[in-house]
Amino acid sequence: METTGEQDAPTAAVVVGPDGVVSGWSEGGRLLLGWSAEETVGRPVTDFLVDPRPGYPADAGPGTTSLTLRHRDGSAVDAAVTAHPLNGGDGQPLGQVLTVQRWDRRPVIADRAFEQCPFALGVYDPELRFLWVNAAACRVMAHSEAQVLGDKYRELFPELDDAAYTNQLSEVARTGEPARLITVFRPRGSASATAWATSMWPVRDTGGRVRAVANWAFDMSAEYWGRQRLLLLNEVGSGIGRTLDVVSTARDLATASVPGFVDLVTVDLFDEVLRGEEPPAAAVTTDGTVTLSRAARHSTQEDPDGPSGPVTPVGYASGSVAARCMAAGTSMVQLAAEADQGGGWAFGPGLAADPAHWPPGLPLIDRTILAQGLTGRITVPLLARGAVLGVVAFARKDRPEAFTADDLILAEELAAKAAVAIDNARRYTREHTTALTLQRSLLPQRLPSHRAVEVASGYLPAGAGAGVGGDWFDLIPLSGARVALVVGDVVGHGVHASAGMGRLRTAVRTLADVDLPPDELLTHLDDLVLHLPDDSGPDGRFEPTGETGATCLYAVYDPVSRRCALASAGHPLPLIISPDGTGVPVEAQLGPPLGIGGLPFEATEFELPEGSLLALYTDGLVRSRERDAERGRAALLRILSEPGTSLEALRDTAMKAMLPEHRTDDAALLLARTRALDPDHVADWGIEPDSAQVAHARQLAADQLALWGLEEPAFVTELVVSELVTNAIKYGRPPIRLRLIRDASLICEVSDGSDTAPHLRRARTFDEGGRGLMLVAQLTQGWGTRHTTKGKTIWCAQTLGPA
Repeated sequence: METTGEQDAPTAAVVVGPDGVVSGWSEGGRLLLGWSAEETVGRPVTDFLVDPRPGYPADAGPGTTSLTLRHRDGSAVDAAVTAHPLNGGDGQPLGQVLTVQRWDRRPVIADRAFEQCPFALGVYDPELRFLWVNAAACRVMAHSEAQVLGDKYRELFPELDDAAYTNQLSEVARTGEPARLITVFRPRGSASATAWATSMWPVRDTGGRVRAVANWAFDMSAEYWGRQRLLLLNEVGSGIGRTLDVVSTARDLATASVPGFVDLVTVDLFDEVLRGEEPPAAAVTTDGTVTLSRAARHSTQEDPDGPSGPVTPVGYASGSVAARCMAAGTSMVQLAAEADQGGGWAFGPGLAADPAHWPPGLPLIDRTILAQGLTGRITVPLLARGAVLGVVAFARKDRPEAFTADDLILAEELAAKAAVAIDNARRYTREHTTALTLQRSLLPQRLPSHRAVEVASGYLPAGAGAGVGGDWFDLIPLSGARVALVVGDVVGHGVHASAGMGRLRTAVRTLADVDLPPDELLTHLDDLVLHLPDDSGPDGRFEPTGETGATCLYAVYDPVSRRCALASAGHPLPLIISPDGTGVPVEAQLGPPLGIGGLPFEATEFELPEGSLLALYTDGLVRSRERDAERGRAALLRILSEPGTSLEALRDTAMKAMLPEHRTDDAALLLARTRALDPDHVADWGIEPDSAQVAHARQLAADQLALWGLEEPAFVTELVVSELVTNAIKYGRPPIRLRLIRDASLICEVSDGSDTAPHLRRARTFDEGGRGLMLVAQLTQGWGTRHTTKGKTIWCAQTLGPA
């Protein structure tokens, strides 16, 4: 019984005898050509051919022939005619059966289209035996149709890692549900891995039973690898530049590119780039080589999380590929052999490897790289802001895929991202180094020794990602054997913060020289910050100074009275540990930060036992991402309360314990252990406001110096006492006091109740006065005035020789 699909053209069956006469004609023949059996039987078959060739159909062999037939209405019909020989029981030929199908109708045209389709088509039975494959599928498998028909896929290709493909085919056969799949494998005879998009569907009979599974697959490598390159570019791009360190950024580029893109990456940079300097315009040495430093190297044999190797010098000859790339600012691709053009089925590697896609002159076939174990290498100069920073080489060793034009684009994109990140790190390194150098030059390199306190200080800048801040500290000797302890913090990071810190430190030293009380000093400092001119950038934009919002703590310790006075401008209060190791709370008020204006600063004064420890610090020491300031203060107090350690050891322990490895802010610590001046080293007398008391005051001073065994400064001291007491009696107000302090120097102080400040002047020839302070200034190593709430004190100091 003859059956056809509803859309198939009819198939004609014609029986032709050995004499070429038609002896049988099917209904399909009538439908196809319009002739009935009555009209065709008994006539030569050649009557129905438009251009019969001699000897047909006797010489028609097995197989299909293309012929043009004559329709009953006179039109021509192109047909595919297949001859089937008929034999009798004795083996004698009885003629032929010709089957005729139209070329331009199903199933012939469909069969030819599927057979010649560039996509791989195949049909399997439910056990995954091959029922049919087209020519493209045969090329992918490197097997003919005859070699695979009737065999199971897994038995034919056990070496292929394509379980996902065969498992999905089995699932379609089992469930009858169509499926889609993307697989990546290397076709036989190809050097490139290919990405295949596959669609599978069940083939059912008229009863709905699944009789076979069909699938088609096309090579989507161009789209797939393009997407993979974008993913890799995004992954590498997000991994590059996470730190503002040149070498770390170079290593990020190397490790991120292996193994997803290549097998080996080297990054070579100029030494100037590593130091944060401008890259050289030309870096060719006298012997013609280009000298760089290998900042990073990574391959598939190395652990990406392992320690990085040292930076080592590397030289390139002037005519080398790397040198030419840096000189021309262009990339170079070297291949050990001609690139595989990909399979004939491909939309994939073949397109990317097409010479039309390469820039002119690329790729360069260079078989010398085989000696280095390489199959290909892409060398790209690192260019940023018009300058050459170095060169990066991407190489393949183990994988068979050759570089394509798309790989060159990816390599250049990766190098461009890395170059910008490296240049940013270089510029940051330069600014960080400048700011750090400036800050260290402005901070005291070594605190002066002072008999009032034993001191130790520590300072650590922020990590590389945060920049140098404006933390600072100082120790300032004051009159009367006193000492000032200062710590401050300028807002921001970088050169502006360092410069602001320097200006504030200079201002505090200047104001301390006037001997102002802590609250008055901070008031003057606040006023100074308010009136500092605002910085303006080169484009005229407003840039506020770093001093605005800065904090400062100023404390004055007097070893004679063992009293400490302090005031704070928004800065954390110091920690005080008594000699027995217990913490002493500081009852003081925090004033506003500097630059606010209009708000008062309050001073607090308290007595300290000899051997007390003062800890002045910046908030970077106690505050971090893992710990708030209160917890930090408590932790610092516990560390500083440990007994029996020197100040230097205590400082090192505190800095190490309090600071995390990755710091986001500067940290400063100033430790001071108080000393008390021996009461026998201080002499104090009241002086009556009578000129006759001047001689008495001289005698008191002379007697005291004799008691101390200080004969050498006696003459100058008597002269100084005479002048200062005379001035106090003549120009000041009671009460008048004379005090001598024997410390590292001999200090003479005369106090009175007046707040008028004396000043030096040059006396004329016949003037009766005006020479006293001039004599004091000439005969002593320093003199000055300090004001108190009860008046003023004029002091001078003489250096004493070693005891």
